[in-house]
Amino acid sequence: MKLVTGNSNRALAEAVAHHLDLPLLDCAVKRFADQEVHVQLHENVRGEDVYILQSTSAPADGHLMELLILADTLRRSSVRRITAVMPYFGYARQDRRAVGRTPISAKLVANMIAAAGVHRVITVDLHTDQIEGFFDIPTDNLYSAPVTSRDIREHYDTKGSIIVSPDVGGVARARAIAKRLGTDLAIIDKRRSGVGVSEVMNIIGDVSGKSCLLIDDIVDSGGTLINAAQALLTSGAREVSAYITHGVLSEGACQRIGASRLKELVVTDSIHETAAQRQTPNIRRITIAPLIGEALVRTAREQSVSSLFN
Repeated sequence: MKLVTGNSNRALAEAVAHHLDLPLLDCAVKRFADQEVHVQLHENVRGEDVYILQSTSAPADGHLMELLILADTLRRSSVRRITAVMPYFGYARQDRRAVGRTPISAKLVANMIAAAGVHRVITVDLHTDQIEGFFDIPTDNLYSAPVTSRDIREHYDTKGSIIVSPDVGGVARARAIAKRLGTDLAIIDKRRSGVGVSEVMNIIGDVSGKSCLLIDDIVDSGGTLINAAQALLTSGAREVSAYITHGVLSEGACQRIGASRLKELVVTDSIHETAAQRQTPNIRRITIAPLIGEALVRTAREQSVSSLFN
Protein backbone atom coordinates (compact mmCIF):
# COMPACT_ATOMS: atom_id res chain seq x y z
CA MET A 1 0.00 0.00 0.00
CA LYS A 2 1.52 3.30 -1.16
CA LEU A 3 0.29 6.89 -0.81
CA VAL A 4 0.96 9.80 -3.14
CA THR A 5 -0.46 13.30 -3.28
CA GLY A 6 -0.65 16.32 -5.53
CA ASN A 7 -0.74 19.94 -4.40
CA SER A 8 -4.44 20.34 -3.53
CA ASN A 9 -4.30 19.41 0.16
CA ARG A 10 -0.93 18.15 1.28
CA ALA A 11 -1.75 18.75 4.96
CA LEU A 12 -4.62 16.22 4.85
CA ALA A 13 -2.50 13.73 2.88
CA GLU A 14 0.23 13.99 5.51
CA ALA A 15 -2.33 13.51 8.29
CA VAL A 16 -3.68 10.36 6.60
CA ALA A 17 -0.13 9.09 6.09
CA HIS A 18 0.65 9.75 9.76
CA HIS A 19 -2.52 7.90 10.82
CA LEU A 20 -1.47 4.90 8.73
CA ASP A 21 2.20 5.20 9.74
CA LEU A 22 3.18 5.24 6.08
CA PRO A 23 5.38 7.74 4.22
CA LEU A 24 4.13 9.59 1.16
CA LEU A 25 5.81 8.57 -2.08
CA ASP A 26 8.65 10.80 -3.23
CA CYS A 27 6.91 12.47 -6.15
CA ALA A 28 7.45 15.86 -7.78
CA VAL A 29 4.28 17.56 -9.02
CA LYS A 30 5.42 20.77 -10.67
CA ARG A 31 4.42 23.18 -13.43
CA PHE A 32 6.21 24.48 -16.45
CA ALA A 33 6.31 28.22 -17.13
CA ASP A 34 3.05 28.00 -19.10
CA GLN A 35 1.38 26.17 -16.14
CA GLU A 36 1.43 22.69 -17.73
CA VAL A 37 1.48 20.03 -15.02
CA HIS A 38 4.57 17.81 -14.87
CA VAL A 39 4.84 14.74 -12.62
CA GLN A 40 7.86 12.56 -11.87
CA LEU A 41 7.99 9.65 -9.43
CA HIS A 42 11.33 9.06 -7.70
CA GLU A 43 10.49 5.58 -6.38
CA ASN A 44 9.75 2.18 -7.89
CA VAL A 45 6.03 1.34 -7.65
CA ARG A 46 5.82 -1.67 -9.98
CA GLY A 47 3.12 -4.07 -8.78
CA GLU A 48 2.05 -1.81 -5.89
CA ASP A 49 -1.42 -0.81 -4.67
CA VAL A 50 -1.27 3.01 -4.87
CA TYR A 51 -3.69 5.60 -3.45
CA ILE A 52 -3.72 9.16 -4.84
CA LEU A 53 -4.93 11.66 -2.24
CA GLN A 54 -6.17 14.69 -4.16
CA SER A 55 -9.21 16.95 -3.77
CA THR A 56 -10.32 18.84 -6.86
CA SER A 57 -10.81 22.11 -5.01
CA ALA A 58 -9.83 25.55 -6.28
CA PRO A 59 -8.22 25.87 -8.72
CA ALA A 60 -10.43 22.93 -9.70
CA ASP A 61 -9.11 22.54 -13.25
CA GLY A 62 -5.46 22.54 -12.18
CA HIS A 63 -5.96 20.05 -9.36
CA LEU A 64 -8.05 17.79 -11.59
CA MET A 65 -5.24 17.74 -14.17
CA GLU A 66 -2.76 16.87 -11.42
CA LEU A 67 -4.95 13.90 -10.46
CA LEU A 68 -5.27 12.69 -14.05
CA ILE A 69 -1.55 13.01 -14.78
CA LEU A 70 -0.64 11.31 -11.49
CA ALA A 71 -2.91 8.41 -12.48
CA ASP A 72 -1.32 8.18 -15.92
CA THR A 73 2.15 8.29 -14.37
CA LEU A 74 1.28 5.39 -12.07
CA ARG A 75 -0.35 3.38 -14.86
CA ARG A 76 2.76 3.74 -17.02
CA SER A 77 4.88 2.74 -14.00
CA SER A 78 3.12 -0.66 -13.92
CA VAL A 79 1.31 -0.37 -10.59
CA ARG A 80 -1.17 -3.13 -9.72
CA ARG A 81 -4.10 -0.88 -8.75
CA ILE A 82 -4.78 2.87 -8.65
CA THR A 83 -7.31 4.32 -6.21
CA ALA A 84 -8.21 8.02 -6.43
CA VAL A 85 -9.02 9.33 -2.94
CA MET A 86 -10.92 12.57 -3.52
CA PRO A 87 -12.12 14.00 -0.19
CA TYR A 88 -13.81 16.79 -2.16
CA PHE A 89 -15.14 15.91 -5.61
CA GLY A 90 -15.20 19.11 -7.64
CA TYR A 91 -17.92 19.70 -10.26
CA ALA A 92 -20.34 17.69 -8.09
CA ARG A 93 -22.92 20.50 -8.17
CA GLN A 94 -23.16 20.12 -11.97
CA ASP A 95 -24.89 16.74 -11.66
CA ARG A 96 -27.95 17.35 -13.84
CA ARG A 97 -29.33 19.59 -16.56
CA ALA A 98 -31.43 22.07 -14.59
CA VAL A 99 -32.04 24.11 -17.77
CA GLY A 100 -31.48 23.49 -21.46
CA ARG A 101 -28.12 23.64 -23.23
CA THR A 102 -26.00 22.95 -20.13
CA PRO A 103 -23.50 20.14 -19.42
CA ILE A 104 -23.51 17.39 -16.83
CA SER A 105 -19.93 18.13 -15.83
CA ALA A 106 -19.83 15.64 -12.94
CA LYS A 107 -20.32 12.79 -15.41
CA LEU A 108 -17.64 14.18 -17.73
CA VAL A 109 -15.14 14.34 -14.85
CA ALA A 110 -16.04 10.76 -13.83
CA ASN A 111 -15.32 9.59 -17.39
CA MET A 112 -11.97 11.40 -17.43
CA ILE A 113 -10.87 9.80 -14.15
CA ALA A 114 -11.70 6.30 -15.39
CA ALA A 115 -10.00 6.97 -18.74
CA ALA A 116 -6.80 8.01 -16.93
CA GLY A 117 -6.48 4.49 -15.54
CA VAL A 118 -8.01 4.80 -12.06
CA HIS A 119 -9.49 1.51 -10.84
CA ARG A 120 -11.48 2.80 -7.83
CA VAL A 121 -12.62 6.13 -6.38
CA ILE A 122 -13.06 7.01 -2.71
CA THR A 123 -14.71 10.31 -1.86
CA VAL A 124 -16.48 12.00 1.06
CA ASP A 125 -20.06 13.31 1.19
CA LEU A 126 -20.90 13.58 -2.50
CA HIS A 127 -23.29 16.40 -3.27
CA THR A 128 -25.86 13.84 -4.42
CA ASP A 129 -25.76 10.05 -4.19
CA GLN A 130 -26.60 9.74 -7.89
CA ILE A 131 -23.04 10.80 -8.76
CA GLU A 132 -21.84 7.34 -7.70
CA GLY A 133 -23.70 6.04 -10.75
CA PHE A 134 -21.71 8.36 -13.02
CA PHE A 135 -18.63 6.21 -12.48
CA ASP A 136 -18.08 2.99 -14.43
CA ILE A 137 -15.56 1.89 -11.79
CA PRO A 138 -16.18 0.97 -8.12
CA THR A 139 -16.85 4.05 -5.97
CA ASP A 140 -17.03 4.41 -2.19
CA ASN A 141 -18.80 7.50 -0.86
CA LEU A 142 -17.68 7.98 2.75
CA TYR A 143 -19.94 9.84 5.16
CA SER A 144 -18.64 12.40 7.63
CA ALA A 145 -21.61 11.75 9.95
CA PRO A 146 -19.58 9.82 12.58
CA VAL A 147 -17.00 12.63 12.80
CA THR A 148 -19.66 15.36 12.85
CA SER A 149 -21.83 13.58 15.44
CA ARG A 150 -18.90 13.05 17.77
CA ASP A 151 -17.92 16.73 17.60
CA ILE A 152 -21.52 17.86 18.23
CA ARG A 153 -21.71 15.68 21.36
CA GLU A 154 -18.45 17.17 22.61
CA HIS A 155 -19.44 20.81 22.07
CA TYR A 156 -23.25 21.00 22.32
CA ASP A 157 -26.06 19.90 24.60
CA THR A 158 -27.94 17.57 22.28
CA LYS A 159 -31.06 17.68 24.47
CA GLY A 160 -31.45 21.39 23.81
CA SER A 161 -30.45 21.23 20.15
CA ILE A 162 -32.23 20.60 16.88
CA ILE A 163 -30.71 19.54 13.57
CA VAL A 164 -31.71 21.73 10.61
CA SER A 165 -31.47 21.00 6.89
CA PRO A 166 -30.93 24.28 4.97
CA ASP A 167 -32.96 22.94 2.03
CA VAL A 168 -35.16 20.03 1.04
CA GLY A 169 -32.34 18.36 -0.92
CA GLY A 170 -30.24 17.92 2.21
CA VAL A 171 -32.93 16.29 4.37
CA ALA A 172 -31.47 12.77 4.16
CA ARG A 173 -28.04 14.01 5.29
CA ALA A 174 -29.49 16.01 8.20
CA ARG A 175 -31.84 13.20 9.20
CA ALA A 176 -28.90 10.78 9.49
CA ILE A 177 -27.19 13.13 11.97
CA ALA A 178 -30.43 13.70 13.91
CA LYS A 179 -30.94 9.94 14.18
CA ARG A 180 -27.43 9.41 15.51
CA LEU A 181 -27.90 12.15 18.12
CA GLY A 182 -31.53 11.41 18.98
CA THR A 183 -32.62 14.99 18.24
CA ASP A 184 -35.51 16.53 16.33
CA LEU A 185 -35.23 17.70 12.72
CA ALA A 186 -36.30 20.97 11.09
CA ILE A 187 -36.25 21.87 7.39
CA ILE A 188 -35.86 25.23 5.66
CA ASP A 189 -37.85 25.77 2.48
CA LYS A 190 -35.42 27.63 0.25
CA ARG A 191 -35.87 29.14 -3.19
CA ARG A 192 -33.06 29.98 -5.60
CA SER A 193 -33.49 33.03 -7.80
CA GLY A 194 -30.11 32.52 -9.48
CA VAL A 195 -26.72 30.82 -9.16
CA GLY A 196 -25.50 31.35 -5.59
CA VAL A 197 -28.58 33.40 -4.64
CA SER A 198 -31.15 31.93 -2.26
CA GLU A 199 -34.15 33.11 -0.26
CA VAL A 200 -35.68 31.47 2.81
CA MET A 201 -39.43 31.00 2.40
CA ASN A 202 -40.59 28.84 5.34
CA ILE A 203 -39.26 26.88 8.31
CA ILE A 204 -40.78 23.45 8.86
CA GLY A 205 -40.48 22.50 12.54
CA ASP A 206 -40.36 24.20 15.94
CA VAL A 207 -36.98 25.86 16.61
CA SER A 208 -38.10 28.21 19.38
CA GLY A 209 -35.62 28.36 22.27
CA LYS A 210 -33.34 25.73 20.75
CA SER A 211 -29.74 25.63 19.61
CA CYS A 212 -29.98 25.05 15.85
CA LEU A 213 -27.30 23.06 14.04
CA LEU A 214 -27.38 23.47 10.27
CA ILE A 215 -26.05 20.42 8.39
CA ASP A 216 -24.92 20.56 4.75
CA ASP A 217 -22.25 19.22 2.41
CA ILE A 218 -20.87 22.40 0.81
CA VAL A 219 -20.51 26.03 1.84
CA ASP A 220 -19.38 28.29 -0.99
CA SER A 221 -20.39 31.95 -0.79
CA GLY A 222 -21.99 31.49 2.64
CA GLY A 223 -25.19 33.24 1.58
CA THR A 224 -27.46 30.25 2.20
CA LEU A 225 -26.12 29.72 5.73
CA ILE A 226 -26.31 33.38 6.67
CA ASN A 227 -29.90 33.70 5.41
CA ALA A 228 -30.86 30.47 7.16
CA ALA A 229 -29.31 31.59 10.45
CA GLN A 230 -31.16 34.89 10.32
CA ALA A 231 -34.48 33.15 9.58
CA LEU A 232 -33.99 30.68 12.45
CA LEU A 233 -33.13 33.42 14.93
CA THR A 234 -36.18 35.41 13.79
CA SER A 235 -38.26 32.29 14.47
CA GLY A 236 -37.05 32.14 18.07
CA ALA A 237 -33.90 30.00 17.93
CA ARG A 238 -31.51 30.58 20.84
CA GLU A 239 -28.39 30.31 18.67
CA VAL A 240 -27.36 28.93 15.28
CA SER A 241 -24.24 27.02 14.29
CA ALA A 242 -23.41 25.06 11.13
CA TYR A 243 -21.56 21.83 10.35
CA ILE A 244 -20.45 21.63 6.71
CA THR A 245 -18.25 18.94 5.18
CA HIS A 246 -16.59 20.90 2.38
CA GLY A 247 -15.54 24.47 3.10
CA VAL A 248 -15.19 25.84 -0.43
CA LEU A 249 -15.53 29.38 1.01
CA SER A 250 -14.96 31.39 -2.14
CA GLU A 251 -13.69 34.96 -2.07
CA GLY A 252 -15.49 37.11 0.51
CA ALA A 253 -17.27 34.18 2.17
CA CYS A 254 -15.13 34.21 5.32
CA GLN A 255 -15.72 37.90 5.85
CA ARG A 256 -19.48 37.47 5.43
CA ILE A 257 -19.55 34.55 7.86
CA GLY A 258 -17.38 36.41 10.37
CA ALA A 259 -19.82 39.34 10.32
CA SER A 260 -22.93 37.12 10.48
CA ARG A 261 -24.97 35.91 13.46
CA LEU A 262 -23.67 32.36 13.13
CA LYS A 263 -22.17 31.25 16.45
CA GLU A 264 -19.69 29.08 14.57
CA LEU A 265 -19.14 27.32 11.28
CA VAL A 266 -17.44 23.93 11.58
CA VAL A 267 -15.86 22.50 8.41
CA THR A 268 -13.72 19.43 7.81
CA ASP A 269 -10.23 19.50 6.32
CA SER A 270 -11.36 17.97 3.01
CA ILE A 271 -10.28 21.27 1.40
CA HIS A 272 -7.05 23.04 2.26
CA GLU A 273 -7.45 25.86 4.76
CA THR A 274 -6.89 29.41 3.52
CA ALA A 275 -5.46 32.35 5.43
CA ALA A 276 -8.92 33.96 5.47
CA GLN A 277 -10.35 30.89 7.22
CA ARG A 278 -7.62 30.93 9.85
CA GLN A 279 -8.32 34.59 10.58
CA THR A 280 -12.10 34.17 10.96
CA PRO A 281 -12.83 33.55 14.66
CA ASN A 282 -16.14 31.72 14.19
CA ILE A 283 -14.79 29.16 11.68
CA ARG A 284 -13.45 25.93 13.20
CA ARG A 285 -11.98 22.85 11.48
CA ILE A 286 -12.21 19.17 12.34
CA THR A 287 -10.23 16.40 10.66
CA ILE A 288 -11.46 13.45 8.61
CA ALA A 289 -7.96 11.94 8.29
CA PRO A 290 -8.72 8.97 10.62
CA LEU A 291 -11.95 8.26 8.72
CA ILE A 292 -10.14 8.23 5.37
CA GLY A 293 -7.25 6.24 6.79
CA GLU A 294 -9.55 3.51 8.11
CA ALA A 295 -11.36 3.37 4.76
CA LEU A 296 -8.04 2.90 2.94
CA VAL A 297 -7.00 0.09 5.26
CA ARG A 298 -10.31 -1.71 4.73
CA THR A 299 -10.08 -1.24 0.97
CA ALA A 300 -6.54 -2.62 0.87
CA ARG A 301 -7.61 -5.64 2.94
CA GLU A 302 -10.78 -6.17 0.87
CA GLN A 303 -12.94 -5.56 3.96
CA SER A 304 -16.31 -3.81 4.25
CA VAL A 305 -16.17 -0.02 4.08
CA SER A 306 -19.90 0.56 4.63
CA SER A 307 -19.69 -1.03 8.09
CA LEU A 308 -17.74 2.08 9.18
CA PHE A 309 -21.07 3.94 9.27
CA ASN A 310 -23.32 1.38 10.97
